[in-house]
Amino acid sequence: MPASAPITAWHWVGFILGIVLLVALDLRVVHGRARVVKFKEALLWSSIWILLAMIFARLLAHWRGQEESLQFLAGYLVEFSLSMDNIFAIVLIFSYFGVESALQHRVLYWGIIGALVMRGLMIGVGTALILAFHWVLYLLGAFLLLTGLKWGISEQAVVQPEKNIVIRLAKRVFPVSLRFDGSRFVTMIEGRKALTPLALVLLTVETTDLLFAVDSIPAIFAVTQNAFIVFTSNIFAIIGLRSLYFVLAGAIEYFRYLRGGLAGVLVFVGAKMLVSRWRPISTSVSLVAVATILVFSIGWSVLAARMETKA
Repeated sequence: MPASAPITAWHWVGFILGIVLLVALDLRVVHGRARVVKFKEALLWSSIWILLAMIFARLLAHWRGQEESLQFLAGYLVEFSLSMDNIFAIVLIFSYFGVESALQHRVLYWGIIGALVMRGLMIGVGTALILAFHWVLYLLGAFLLLTGLKWGISEQAVVQPEKNIVIRLAKRVFPVSLRFDGSRFVTMIEGRKALTPLALVLLTVETTDLLFAVDSIPAIFAVTQNAFIVFTSNIFAIIGLRSLYFVLAGAIEYFRYLRGGLAGVLVFVGAKMLVSRWRPISTSVSLVAVATILVFSIGWSVLAARMETKA
């Protein structure tokens, strides 16, 4: 197939159906019941999702050319790295509500399904705005630059579900049970349907992801404005988030400086968007820069943790 082959509606449909099939297989066959996901199993599935993303990048290079393949990889790396901060927020949410390990998979699964839908809509709106008003790109760049600087000088916000507007509204509209009812989101109290605490956990995870998406989705527009590349790289990064959670949840102390690295990524992509008209930065340089920032921040975190352990 020639490298200049056009992207058609069938490619969108085929990709979405493929993702739906993989997610259904994951839910019904591999994780059909609530249970504790072990580290080795989570690591295996994280590796599988990463491998699938690399295969897609290779196919993209054959189909659309090397440049768009690099754009996919750069976008995937940006979204994948920013999703790590989301994972640490989810750890705090589960701890706040006291969610058992066996129930966490169910919340993460439906949380990621909701995240895919919300991010798809946000990507569509963002792409349309940039195509119609190119100056929006500079606004997004300034927003990311300021957000990155803010992340660099502040600690991660404390999880406060009691101040979450969606949670407060849900409690006003629906009765809420004080106890968990297994993996159910809805239970019965005196003959009436009521939300379980697990449903509130899901709502908190969804609204938290929405806040993170406000930062992460504009970042990928610094790499490309091709809606198909933006969408596919975002989906591949998010779909492996569940497995990645069970890999990283028990090792937060080894990523203490990761937030600083993510702040550096946001500053870099924000600056890239702002100077794109006068000094465009190539995709390959962006890919190397983001990877270098992440490797340095993670390496520094691991080294600091080991030195602290020895001491």
